[in-house]
Amino acid sequence: MKYFAIAAVAACAFAAPLHAQSLSTAGTLVVVPAFGEVKRVNDQATITLSVEEVDKDKAAAASRVNTKMKQGLEIVKKADPQASLKTQGYYTYPVYPEEAPLPNGQQRKARVPTAWRVGQSLQVVTSNLDALPKTVSAAQAILSLNHLHFSLTPETTRQLEDQRIAATYQNLNERIASIAKAMGRKLGDAVLDTVDFEGPGNFSDRVAVTGARAMPMALSVAASAPQSVAEPSFEPGETTLSMRLVGKVRFK
Repeated sequence: MKYFAIAAVAACAFAAPLHAQSLSTAGTLVVVPAFGEVKRVNDQATITLSVEEVDKDKAAAASRVNTKMKQGLEIVKKADPQASLKTQGYYTYPVYPEEAPLPNGQQRKARVPTAWRVGQSLQVVTSNLDALPKTVSAAQAILSLNHLHFSLTPETTRQLEDQRIAATYQNLNERIASIAKAMGRKLGDAVLDTVDFEGPGNFSDRVAVTGARAMPMALSVAASAPQSVAEPSFEPGETTLSMRLVGKVRFK
């Protein structure tokens, strides 16, 4: 019994300092990151239409490209008068025949092009998504669809800014409450010292528009007659807009 009594006294002696050494959180400054996001169905489309011709006669290839692009512009303007149009890269470069490697020491003669490749692209930005399949179908009778991207209009993005800020600030409050609970403190003991909106995230819809070059076409000597194209099917999907902030909280 004597040994048990000594052990109990020793345990109490060690337990008391441990309890006394529990960390004080008074005046503690805590850095809290927060994140918020909102989602909205896309209401804008960006498409790239292009035309390319290959011909032994450079002028003939350029003439067909110019004619088709003019026709394509007229078709798009008629199908979607509110669309924003922007002509993009116009290129002309020679096409050379494939040649086998020469034996060592032999020099190759100056290459002579066998044809010329000419092309041009048109960027179309529209919020008329209901008419988009019909517009694309009509344009594809003359031009090729090379790029399609859905996004939010600038107006919709601005409208969502209040929701983004509210969602991010709510996430900050939730995290502060969780931290206070983990520290054994009341939420009322936390005082928000600083809110730093660093890196607000996708304040723009980050539209990536590329004027992709059309795939090489077969060598032709005459323009083919336009053909009707069945309407394509599109799903605009949705865009997620995010925001980050860092809050500094001090406990009383």
